[in-house]
Amino acid sequence: MTSAVFLSVAIQASLLLILLGLAVALIRLVKGPSLADRVVALDMMTVTIISFCGVYAVFMDEPSFLDVAIVLALVGFLATVALARYAEKRLQDEDADRAALEKEQSDG
Repeated sequence: MTSAVFLSVAIQASLLLILLGLAVALIRLVKGPSLADRVVALDMMTVTIISFCGVYAVFMDEPSFLDVAIVLALVGFLATVALARYAEKRLQDEDADRAALEKEQSDG
C-alpha cells in the first residue's frame, strides 16, 4: 500500500466519520430538550462542517475550501455569541416575571 492510497483511504474514512458526527448533532438539535442542548448541537454542527471543509480541501487539493472554512468559523462564532445573549436575556426576563408574580401573590 503506497502512501497516496493510504492517504486517500484515510481521508475517505474521516469524511464518513465527520458526516456521522453531523448526523448525531442534527438529531440532538431536533430532539433538544432544552435551548442549551440545541445551542451546543448547532455549535457542534458548525465545527463539523468546518472540519469537513478542511478535509475536503486536502482530498480535492483545492485550498479555496479553507477560505470557506475560515468564513464559516467566524459566522459560527458570531452565531454562538448571539444565541448566548438571547438565552441570557430570556433567563433575565423569566426571573423578572417570576419576581413580579411572587410580589403580586404576597401583596394580594
